[in-house]
Amino acid sequence: MTAITTTLQAFFTDRLTRQRQASPHTVASYRDALRLLLVFASEEYGKQPSKLDFDDIDATLIAAFLDHIEQQRENSVRTRNARLAAIRSLFRYAAFRHPEHAALIERVLAIPPKRFDRRLVTFLTEPELNALLAAPIRSTWTGRRDHAMLGLAAQTGLRVSELIGLRCADVHLGFGAHVSCEGKGRKQRITPLTSAIASVLRVWLAERAGLPVQPLFVTQSGKALSRDALEHRLAKYVHVASDICPSLKQKSVTMHVLRHSAAMRLLRAGIDTSVIALWLGHEQIETTQVYLHADLGIKERALAKTAQAETKPGRFRPTDKLLAFLEAF
Repeated sequence: MTAITTTLQAFFTDRLTRQRQASPHTVASYRDALRLLLVFASEEYGKQPSKLDFDDIDATLIAAFLDHIEQQRENSVRTRNARLAAIRSLFRYAAFRHPEHAALIERVLAIPPKRFDRRLVTFLTEPELNALLAAPIRSTWTGRRDHAMLGLAAQTGLRVSELIGLRCADVHLGFGAHVSCEGKGRKQRITPLTSAIASVLRVWLAERAGLPVQPLFVTQSGKALSRDALEHRLAKYVHVASDICPSLKQKSVTMHVLRHSAAMRLLRAGIDTSVIALWLGHEQIETTQVYLHADLGIKERALAKTAQAETKPGRFRPTDKLLAFLEAF
């Protein structure tokens, strides 16, 4: 086997699994990124992936690969940067095992992530959210499951992985009703429930009749729901709800938008951003600041409290011809 083959295997079995104890989601993300890279390099050089070596996978090829996934595969810049992060993690590990390739590895590690425009987060208004939650047909088993699932997501702001990872025992409906989950970085988190969603979950748990260790939301065959299944169900209900609330047609609604909606509801209720960060399981409170940027109402209320400057409108007019030339640009 080549040097990069043995390094790649040790990276997953030793570095990620044993040393870092990475979550299954992290391992899967790194696996997919490096598999795509190997397939791309194999097609470029006409070699089997197991025959590739460090001299084949250099900074030039990796840069071409990043352009390929962004242009041909139409991946977003965020996805491109995530793929690069996985590649750089592998090469940092390789630097300790293969110092003879230090110069090549250094050039790979010097590839910077691509900058991108940070757009305002998308969230649902109260009428839009009410229309969405009314879309599932609750006379059916599937409709009752989806109503409970979407209602829980919109109220708690759980991530998709956290939602599908919930077990029946994670729902506590006694005094101080809440759900407990394991978030990113294996952090345990509890999120309180409103009385309305607690009542919905109480009915669903009785109908679900699952063991404490079994998934809370399952398919009709008893298997845990996948991420793709959730997004598919959500897209169906958004289409139905858009007939009642046409503004939904102008929005790209995903499960993560429900998480944003939960955060915006808390923010508009006057909850401090530090509490919202704890609620959502953010590692850093700065991550929660995006919701302040998205809420125009908060900015308008802040503007209303400020004193208006008593100045007349005007425009700077340079007297010098050269300054006038520059001003025209």
